[in-house]
Amino acid sequence: MLSPPDSAPCWLAYPGSASALLCFSFNNSAPAWRTRRQLPATKPLNLRRKASTATRIALETAVSAADNHLIALLPRQDRTLILDVCEVVDLQLSEIISTRGEPTLHAYFPTAGFISLLASDGHPSLEVGMIGNEGMLGSQLALGVAIAPLDALVQGAGHAFRITAVDFHTVLGRSKRLQRILNRYLYVLMVQLMASATCLRFHLIGPRLARWLLMSHDCAQADTFHVTHELLAYMLGVRRVGITMAAGVLQRNGLIAYRRGELTVINRKGLEDAACTCYAANCSTYVRMMS
Repeated sequence: MLSPPDSAPCWLAYPGSASALLCFSFNNSAPAWRTRRQLPATKPLNLRRKASTATRIALETAVSAADNHLIALLPRQDRTLILDVCEVVDLQLSEIISTRGEPTLHAYFPTAGFISLLASDGHPSLEVGMIGNEGMLGSQLALGVAIAPLDALVQGAGHAFRITAVDFHTVLGRSKRLQRILNRYLYVLMVQLMASATCLRFHLIGPRLARWLLMSHDCAQADTFHVTHELLAYMLGVRRVGITMAAGVLQRNGLIAYRRGELTVINRKGLEDAACTCYAANCSTYVRMMS
């Protein structure tokens, strides 16, 4: 069995919703258990040369403080193997870091911030998944596939460990543990992406909105973030009036507060009870496969 860190999240990628740009503004009132120390906003660390012992220790400290859970699952030797050929890069808000149908040049392991996976085929983009510090972007490389299946857009600014596709294949060939972890991760992605179709087709707006807010709450690592009813309508693929009514119910029940585009999660447990079953199912799948 894999041994996850104590802070391992309970979800991986949330069911799809129509996407639009979302700018999160973090506040300082987030609970201590959800707040992670961010890496310094400096130039990317170039680790292509053999890293010094001090650099390795610094990187491993960063992983434990603002960690990516896939890397944290690796034993120290394998963790060092991959960090030696990674660089720490900024995830810039609204940056497209992967394009559907084009070769994947890098894999990303977010440590802070998050990335939306968008499907588009001559129609408005549909958000079919989200990757935070529980996963990675570019997992198809583990299958020997270099072409990106989806567009990837940074929806929450932060940082990530980035590795070239060439170096990723080299590390993967030398680490049986990484192979096993990514095999399980790919299974979880498959299950959750299939579940997204069911959610879009059968679940009502209110529970879907509660589920989306929980996923965003997890990713943002803060209780307050900026989002408008119009953007929520695009993301969930519904009319704005439906979002206004559903959000009004959540607010009257004391689960959220909303004022001038600033949304605050007040009652996390109540929001979980109001959400559709997709959220709990995603939690269960991640815990079962990654523990």
